[in-house]
Amino acid sequence: ISKPPFFDGNNYGHWKDKMTIFIQSLDYNLWDLIVDCPDLPTTINENGEKVHKRRTRYNDEDRKRVQMNAKAKHIIICAINSNDFNRVSSCVSAKEMWDRLEVTYEGTNQVKKAKISILVHDYEMFTINENEDIKTMFTRFTNITNVLQSLDKLYFNSEIVRRILMCLPRAWMPKVTAIEEAKDLNTLPLEDLLGSLMTHELSIT
Repeated sequence: ISKPPFFDGNNYGHWKDKMTIFIQSLDYNLWDLIVDCPDLPTTINENGEKVHKRRTRYNDEDRKRVQMNAKAKHIIICAINSNDFNRVSSCVSAKEMWDRLEVTYEGTNQVKKAKISILVHDYEMFTINENEDIKTMFTRFTNITNVLQSLDKLYFNSEIVRRILMCLPRAWMPKVTAIEEAKDLNTLPLEDLLGSLMTHELSIT
């Protein structure tokens, strides 16, 4: 098994996406546990309160759940630096660890919504800069959409394709029209669009 992607404290959204895929590829049940299972096995005591079960009272299902939690915690711990380890070392569950990292680097839901609002504005107002080449423009644009994706704000491929075409200068309108007439924008891969635009760029420079 390969090592999990390491998080050095920078570019959390990028690491989060890679880590999500890494965990899912190991065992999707581990990912379900991180997303949906915050607590270790519990029971109701004589006062009607929910408390953690003693290990001596674990059944087979409880032990399986605890083992999966330990495995998920181990994967997360192996993927973070010492500062982040100190942040999450007191967490009982893998979900608690994951959520604490999210709040640390993405903020609370309110902060997250504010970030999304700013990035959506950048997305909607996006335009190519003067003398900017297609590849550089495309990189700037995908940086915005990738961060939005890490914050769970998704756009359909067709929306992204149309947004890119809309940001091109007026001199490119014949090429834009040709693409719209020749291609199905609902299924046009971004890589194909980029290649077509870069080829046209070479022909006019």
